Amino acid sequence: MTRTIDGPTDHVVVVGAGLAGLAATLHLLGAGRRVTVVERGPGPGGRAGQMVRGGYRIDTGPTVLTMPDIADEAFAAVGESLRARVDLIPLHPAYRARFADGSTLDVHTDAETMEAEVERFAGPADAAGYRRLRQWLEQLYHAERRRFLDANFDSPLHLLTPDLARLAALGGFGRWDARIARHLRDERLRRVFCFQALYAGVPPARALAAYAVIAYMDTVAGVYFPRGGMHALPTALADAAAEAGATFHYGQEVTHLERAGERVTAVVTEQQRIACDAVVLTPDLPVTYRLLGRTPRRPVRTRHSPSAVLWHAGCDRTWPELAHHTLSFGRAWRRTFHELTRTGELMSDPSLLITRPTATDPSLAPPGRHLHYVLAPCPNTDIGPSATDWHALGPRYRESLLRELDRRGLSGIAAAVEEECLVTPADWTAQGHAAGTPFATAHTLAQTGPFRPRNLVRGTTNAVLAGCGTTPGVGVPPVLLSGKLAAARITGTRPRARLGRGSRPPLAGALP
Repeated sequence: MTRTIDGPTDHVVVVGAGLAGLAATLHLLGAGRRVTVVERGPGPGGRAGQMVRGGYRIDTGPTVLTMPDIADEAFAAVGESLRARVDLIPLHPAYRARFADGSTLDVHTDAETMEAEVERFAGPADAAGYRRLRQWLEQLYHAERRRFLDANFDSPLHLLTPDLARLAALGGFGRWDARIARHLRDERLRRVFCFQALYAGVPPARALAAYAVIAYMDTVAGVYFPRGGMHALPTALADAAAEAGATFHYGQEVTHLERAGERVTAVVTEQQRIACDAVVLTPDLPVTYRLLGRTPRRPVRTRHSPSAVLWHAGCDRTWPELAHHTLSFGRAWRRTFHELTRTGELMSDPSLLITRPTATDPSLAPPGRHLHYVLAPCPNTDIGPSATDWHALGPRYRESLLRELDRRGLSGIAAAVEEECLVTPADWTAQGHAAGTPFATAHTLAQTGPFRPRNLVRGTTNAVLAGCGTTPGVGVPPVLLSGKLAAARITGTRPRARLGRGSRPPLAGALP
């Protein structure tokens, strides 16, 4: 049995209407609790927000949805369904990979289609290797799903299950890139199944092979885009919660928590005081710990994931070679990860994620216009340029980024821009994200599963944490799961994963 909070839990205040807070709200409502949600922004979404500029509707965070079953669990808690409220469009291909030598690979989640594409790209030997790799990824997922990905941990001893032995037998405690190399000989092809290590904030050469379950999500299980943009998901979650009885207070930032001994008795904003029996806190950990008045001691220093520069551009043209998602790889690979996670340098030969959401949903831009989103990983402010440095560095980096995009085939992109927005670690810092990164603490061994910051904090008996900084980790599915796990700490209901056909794995934030 895992721990649950003590005392009454009739009225729960959820701080934050991002994906974690909304998932927690729906699971709490489904368990019969009265829920009040307090959000500092003007509406729901958190990181999955949306801004409108000149008729362009720009998602400010995630660009696709994986594991729709996890979102559906939150809706199902109040008798709703995801697909009744959100129009999900499957992406084919899930990604298009473009390499420095001019070669291109479309990444499909359908086995036969992808096998044929691999054979075209790298030959029959790697096509056979892909079949073996796909089987291994599926076995890895099933070994991790029940005990590691959707579970609250109170002790490392909770890992001691037969599934741990299965994971070890599958080579889960080896190195990610070495395991992929067992199946694929083409170095370019291996990148397609290793680049996801950046999600976890660890280079593939140092990441545990167990984290390759993220590649299962991207390349096997399916990738979707909600019509109207990713912001359609939190909007639908909030609407379902409101209709099920939740009360929302937008535009109110929590200033402090009132306490009686170890219990939180009220959540206080500049506008009001809201009495509560329990509280779910979803802000970044430094903000949450400040509200609680306690930062848990850790045996090792917290390491944060790399950050990113985002460039949003509404353009009067596009480039047909761009898929919804295009991975533009530079020639460098190991050096890139070394710069991002060790030396703190900007990528000397960048690998970029270019998203063109209007390829799937043209309504996100004015007629005849196109929306582009370029993500360039960069060091966090702990090891790289500081937030202050980025105020001056940002405009220069934008210019270098545009030159690189032009060189890689997006000719004339600077002249095509009608609306734009540049987001740097300075902006992430201003939003309260530790180390200037929206990707929270890295998924190192010492910050994974029972070793990740817990969703219960000693010294407070009725507060639970949710969000990407706690269990299970970073990414849309893990954040939704974190809300579910937080609700289970309050209601005493054991989280139960639904393993039906089409179930998707979360990012590997809870792996041992």
